[in-house]
Amino acid sequence: MPSVVTYRRDLHRIPEEEDRLPKTCRYVRSVLEPLNCVVTTPTQSSVCAYFDAGKPETVAFRADMDALPVEEQTGLPFTSEHPRFMHACGHDGHTAMLLALAEYLSEHLDGIPRNALLIFQPAEERPGGARPLCETGLLERYHVSRIFGLHLWPKLPFGRVCSRPGPMMAQANEVDVTITGKSVHISRYQEGLDALDAGQAFLRQAYALAESLPSRAPSVLRFGKMVSGTARNAVSSGTRMEGTLRTYHEETFRFFRDGLEEISRAVSEESGCEVRVHLSDGYPAVWNHEELYRSLCDSLGRDAPLFLETPVLAAEDFSFYQRRVPGVFFFLGAGQTPELHAQNFDFDDESILPVGVEFLKKLLMLP
Repeated sequence: MPSVVTYRRDLHRIPEEEDRLPKTCRYVRSVLEPLNCVVTTPTQSSVCAYFDAGKPETVAFRADMDALPVEEQTGLPFTSEHPRFMHACGHDGHTAMLLALAEYLSEHLDGIPRNALLIFQPAEERPGGARPLCETGLLERYHVSRIFGLHLWPKLPFGRVCSRPGPMMAQANEVDVTITGKSVHISRYQEGLDALDAGQAFLRQAYALAESLPSRAPSVLRFGKMVSGTARNAVSSGTRMEGTLRTYHEETFRFFRDGLEEISRAVSEESGCEVRVHLSDGYPAVWNHEELYRSLCDSLGRDAPLFLETPVLAAEDFSFYQRRVPGVFFFLGAGQTPELHAQNFDFDDESILPVGVEFLKKLLMLP
């Protein structure tokens, strides 16, 4: 039987993006289909394995399978065979660990306290594969009463599982600002409507809004892209800004949403330009079920996760499952590795993978 490390290396060689995962899905199915489970494909490029232990309830585990449009620069002997794509976020490790758990389940089905549903999900990075999976009624159909997810995480103690009750990861909303002005030659700039000037005014006020947040709840509003104009000697007729908003609480989100709308009206009135702001639906905040978290910590005792002092401002679509059933998300510390999404990301010591599998087994056996 191949090891979890073998699975990880095989998957690392064939990174695929979003919900276009034909090789990845074939590989996952090739491992699952000989096992004592029912394998299904509820949505495009998803794979689910149901282990029926004859119990009234089911525990679910989720692993994400998609990779990133990143050119790998690790120099690994099992480096990506797909140019411009790479497993730069550890999803190859997540999938490998869940495949190893599937093998364990197949051999120990009589001894588990609940049925088990393993969800191999596409499109976690974008556009979000969890929501369409939830919308199939998958969790309700298999009577899922709890769900767990595990993510490799740099800079946390190597091999230690970390988590916290309540807010764990941020709600993520893309922010698009479109400003329409009027272009004229700069020698007659007074006759135009300067969309570039309006854009920088909007940016200054948006950042001032972020600094004025009345609560101490952590949040981020930043813009990473601003495109405006067509020539150096013409007033810009259009500006487009792209940014992101990260929050944890609904009231904080509303503070920013309403504030950005107010800024758009003020800039429009001042500049004469048309200003439109759009916030995407995005991913909800990962919010760990407090009662389930306390219960599993009590049951695990010395093996309980380390307490994560503060939530992180990264986002994860595991949150969609948590809106349906109680769920807890965990980080598996990868030590001093490069950052996630970097071209040289790797967890150098693959012994972390069996550690993760053992923790998943403990979650499986919780009362």
